Amino acid sequence: MDWLNYHHLFYFWTVARAGSITAACEELLLAPPTISAQIHELEAALGEKLFARSGRGLTLTETGRMAYRYADEIFSLGREFVDTVKGRSKGISVHVNIGVNDVIPKLVAYRLLEPVVQLPERSRISCFQGTPTQLLPALAVHDLDLVLSDAPADPHIKVRAFSHLLGECGVTLFASPKQARKIRKGFPQSLDGASALLPTPGSTLRGALDRWFESVDVRPDVIGEFEDIALLSTFGGQGQGFFAGYDVVESDIISSFHVEPIGSIKDHRERFFAITVERRIRHPAVAAIMEAARGRLFK
Repeated sequence: MDWLNYHHLFYFWTVARAGSITAACEELLLAPPTISAQIHELEAALGEKLFARSGRGLTLTETGRMAYRYADEIFSLGREFVDTVKGRSKGISVHVNIGVNDVIPKLVAYRLLEPVVQLPERSRISCFQGTPTQLLPALAVHDLDLVLSDAPADPHIKVRAFSHLLGECGVTLFASPKQARKIRKGFPQSLDGASALLPTPGSTLRGALDRWFESVDVRPDVIGEFEDIALLSTFGGQGQGFFAGYDVVESDIISSFHVEPIGSIKDHRERFFAITVERRIRHPAVAAIMEAARGRLFK
């Protein structure tokens, strides 16, 4: 049986967490050669490189990222064990790694993730934002437990995954109070020539908006395109133009950005998906997200 040297693993974990050997040395009060030697011994035992040079710094290799994930779990369990023995236990924690498609607004993402922190067990969420091209491969190698997206898994991304429909909602247009009062008169024709803040081309919502503008024969003046919907909404709240948001979080948008609804996009529904590598959901946090989305958020 191959035994893991946990001292070596601890030094590796500290360097990965601190971001550099120098920072780890300050934390551990050790000299750089000592830590470097421990990491080299761990790499020799595993037969894999854990770090790669990137300029003057270090980056984790694919094996390094996997090792860090396991090390983090191991030392988290160690802390829980000590807390339990000393009577400080807060219960067994539920840890879930979630990827969020960066086109999903933060308010929607929060509503989808909120059930995890409401679990009876102490829970911890690790969230990673990116495109499906970035997130789905991480899901395939179990770096992620779940990916939240506004579209099912793209079949062109060669990942075996299952797309679970969470629900659907409508789309509402918003603007600052002064602009909303002006545009609301004669809506939707009043959008023609009005200043617009839109998602970047290629997103599901942008495609829906472009098709709807064409169907009602209006051509807004696009003054900004944004990947970050929160930034887009902030511009809208400052009176820079109208923007689209999901009606399922309409009250949150109004209170967060101090805007008013103008009108709804008729005959269009936006859908949201939970993408997993499992057909049957076993992870308690993932199950809680899906149950709450289907039962409360998108009812």
